[in-house]
Amino acid sequence: MTKQYITIIDYGSGNLRSAAKAFEHIINEKNIDAEVIISGKAEDIERATRLVLPGQGAFGDCIDNLQTSGLIKPLEKAVLENNIPFLGICVGMQLLATRGLEHGSHAGLDWVPGIVTPITPNDKSLKIPHMGWNDVHIAHYEGSAPEQNNTHFVLRSAENSAENAKDYYFVHSYMFECEYDHHILGVADYGGDITAIVGRDNIIGVQFHPEKSAQSGLELLERFTLWET
Repeated sequence: MTKQYITIIDYGSGNLRSAAKAFEHIINEKNIDAEVIISGKAEDIERATRLVLPGQGAFGDCIDNLQTSGLIKPLEKAVLENNIPFLGICVGMQLLATRGLEHGSHAGLDWVPGIVTPITPNDKSLKIPHMGWNDVHIAHYEGSAPEQNNTHFVLRSAENSAENAKDYYFVHSYMFECEYDHHILGVADYGGDITAIVGRDNIIGVQFHPEKSAQSGLELLERFTLWET
C-alpha cells in the first residue's frame, strides 16, 4: 500500500485532536505508512487519500460552519468525484443526511439520503442524550461480492471475519433515519433501533466516537486506514 494522507477536517466543530491521536496511535502500533494532519485548507483535502469529518454540537451550527469554511465543494470533488474514502464521526455522520431537524430544519450534504430526528425511546425511563457504551449490531453490506464476507470491510475484525456486535461509546440526542435500508450498516438499541453506522460506496459514517471506544474503535479506524474502495 502506498503512503496514506489522512486529513481530519477542521471546520470549527469537533474534538479534532482526540481523533488525530487515535489515528497516530494506530499508525505507530501497526507500522502503517501514513501521515495525519488536521486542516481546514482545500489543498489538504485535495491531496488526502483518507478524509475524516468529526463533529460536535448542533446540526445547524455544524453545517453552517462547513459552508462558511468553503470546504463543501472541495469535499464533494474529493469524495463524490475522486472516490476518496470518507469517514464521518458523530455529527460528522449526521451531516451526510439530506436534512437535519435539530432546532429547525437544515439542509445537509445529502450524500446518504435521510433525515436526522430527535431520539424518542419507547422506554420513557431512558434518558436523553444517549450517552455511554452500547452494542452495535453489524448489518450485511450489499456492496460485497457474493463470494466474500458480506460485512463492510471497515467493520470486520482484525482477523477479517464478521463480528455480530461490538461495543462503542455514544453521546447524542438526535439520530439518522436513512431513506434506504441498505445504507444502514449498523444498529444500536436504545428503546428502539438507532442507526449507528451508515455507508454507501466510498462513504461511511458512525454515530459513536471510535476515538473514545477503546479497542473496538481503534480496530475500526485501522480498517478505515487500510480500506481500498
